[in-house]
Amino acid sequence: MVTVIPDLTLLVQMANFLALVFILNYLLYKPILSIINRRKKQLEELQNEITLFKDSVNKKAAEYDEKLNKAKSGASDMKKEIIGEGTQQAKSILDAIRSEIPLMAQETQKKMDTEMEAARKVLHGQSRTLALEIAEKVLGRRVQ
Repeated sequence: MVTVIPDLTLLVQMANFLALVFILNYLLYKPILSIINRRKKQLEELQNEITLFKDSVNKKAAEYDEKLNKAKSGASDMKKEIIGEGTQQAKSILDAIRSEIPLMAQETQKKMDTEMEAARKVLHGQSRTLALEIAEKVLGRRVQ
């Protein structure tokens, strides 16, 4: 049978292990944990900033879209109004011209009538002399 005699080396090894755990905890584990926690906080802050920027961008995009839609509807209304005014002006011009057409036709008819009457008078006087000249040439003598 083997007997194991406990000696102090086991206690020294345990003390060394515990001292190493405390030293490594103080020198290595705590600084790494604080760095990790700092980075987590930075990432959370950056994530919050990103969320705020996204919200701001979405809000500004919505405002832009709203303004654009208002401008489009305003332009459409102006276009309709201008087209309506143009149509109304065209109608009034056409009505004015249509009301002037009968007057112009009457004036033209009167001018034509007076010119035709003057031409008839001239032709009536000339036709008599022309007929006498033709008759004289055909008959070969003077006709009275």
